Amino acid sequence: MRHAAQRPDRYAVMPAEFAANRAVGSVELEVRCVDGVTRRSVVKEAGSLRARFPSAETSALSAVLINTAGGVAAGDRFAVSLCAGPDAELTVTTAAAEKIYRSPGPEARLDVRLRVAENARIAWLPQETILFDRAALSRRIEIDLAGGASLLCAEIVVFGRTAMGEQLREGSYVDRWQLRRDGKLLFAETMRLGGDIAAKLAQRVVAAGGVAIATVLIVPGGEALVARLRAQEFVSEVGISSWNGFALARFCASDAARLRHDVIALLSSLEGIKIPRLWLT
Repeated sequence: MRHAAQRPDRYAVMPAEFAANRAVGSVELEVRCVDGVTRRSVVKEAGSLRARFPSAETSALSAVLINTAGGVAAGDRFAVSLCAGPDAELTVTTAAAEKIYRSPGPEARLDVRLRVAENARIAWLPQETILFDRAALSRRIEIDLAGGASLLCAEIVVFGRTAMGEQLREGSYVDRWQLRRDGKLLFAETMRLGGDIAAKLAQRVVAAGGVAIATVLIVPGGEALVARLRAQEFVSEVGISSWNGFALARFCASDAARLRHDVIALLSSLEGIKIPRLWLT
């Protein structure tokens, strides 16, 4: 097998032009509770990332992120910062699945920071992240919670659109998560897949041929919640556990549809959580 650097690529002959045309976008959103209703206090948009706000269905606030660049390619950089003040409730999703396209070398970066104050809650529920063959992505999720804050964070990653006959064979994927409560680190992990990703996913100890994975982080979460979630019927491989005051569910499936079904089933079973309408269309 030839190395990626040996493959001809139309971008290889114009690195300066390629670098100058990378998409950069950011959204900074802060919300606060006013008379029992969550309202926007700060909204900052830059580059190709936008935030839109559907009609309110409850006292909580919902936001939809839109990437006007139409996807993520090599060298693109996107950042999302969300902050919920005391007693505020915020749910954020994306308008569509985010597609990570092939890269001639440079990685794309997605950075997410969530800050949740006392008695506030953020539900971070983006739609799937889909990696195409030879994609290169580095993502970082940093979460800072007050002692009495609540969080729901769900991320789905799909390695290739198998329903359309596409397969991700090679690429680079790095995913870093950190969760702190009152400044104390409760959870940190880094997932790293590179090179022949298809061969790694085929290994039984990795994904046993699965091409779609998901992580759902729930704070607070204890053994009672875990027992209730485990009692559900899932069609994917699912593991659910709790420690340090939070619950963590992991999913692995042979296709994105099965995994999405199970993630929606789990989210629907959580008290006080309303699935974004875009997930159901």
